[in-house]
Parts: sequence; structure tokens; C-alpha cells
Amino acid sequence: MPDTSHLIDAIRDLLLDCGLFDQLPPAEVLTAAGYFSLNRIAEGSTIFREGDAGTFMCILASGAVSIRKTNVNGEELEVANLRRGRAFGEMAVLDGERRSASCVAISDSQLLTLGKDTLDKMLQEHPRTAAQMIRAIAVGMSKRLRMADGQLVNQL
Repeated sequence: MPDTSHLIDAIRDLLLDCGLFDQLPPAEVLTAAGYFSLNRIAEGSTIFREGDAGTFMCILASGAVSIRKTNVNGEELEVANLRRGRAFGEMAVLDGERRSASCVAISDSQLLTLGKDTLDKMLQEHPRTAAQMIRAIAVGMSKRLRMADGQLVNQL
């Protein structure tokens, strides 16, 4: 049987490196790490498409991804280019809605993924850790929304 403790330690380190969970105590981050998976994605691979069911979220451990939205003319436009440490896909996992954008790997990448079902399991088994993680994710999303609001106002 493979030793999973090294993998969980590596995932914990990646979670700490991303900055999203800085406010969580180290023991809580270690607990959360046991619920994440580490996946390799090849350059050019579609991670998810706009309109897909939101069954997982990702944190970019290495590489880069492009976030794309389809405009009214049916053209797919890049709205963001994400690098190491950024979370994405979390809106659909938290609200249960369909994906609001597509995501494509623009380089070979490593992703930490957390499934909606796994998050629900964490809520049952470790509610404090799950609640702290959800709060950290919500704060990260709130910061991005405030930045987007500021950019939108500057364009008007």
C-alpha cells in the first residue's frame, strides 16, 4: 500500500503556498489536505467548459490556465490568465450552479482539486476545517469581485 502521508504533506505545502488559507491553523490545513487530489494536466487540455456542472474546484499548483467566456457573438474570449497559487472553479462548487466560464491549461500544469462531494464529506467529518476553508474561499472570491468592480468602474 502506498504511503499517502508524503502526498498529503506535499498537498498541505501547496495549500500553504497558495496564500488562500493563510488564516487557517497549520493543523487545519493538514486536515484539509487529505481531501484534495493532485492532478497533472497537459497543455491544451480543457479542464471544464462554460455551462458544465460544477463538480470540483481547483488550485493551480504549477503551470498556467486561461479562463474564457463566450460572448453574445459566440466567440470565446480570454477573461483571465491564472498562474500558480490561484483558485478557480470554486463558485460552482459553493453555489451548485453551472460553470460560468471555460478553463484551458495553457501550459503543462498541476492542479489541486476538491470535489463538491468531497467538500460535503469534509463538512460531515471535520465541520470546523470545512467552514474555515469555505470562509477563506469566500474571502478570496470577494476580493476578486471587488477588484473586478474597480476595473469595471474605471472602464466607464
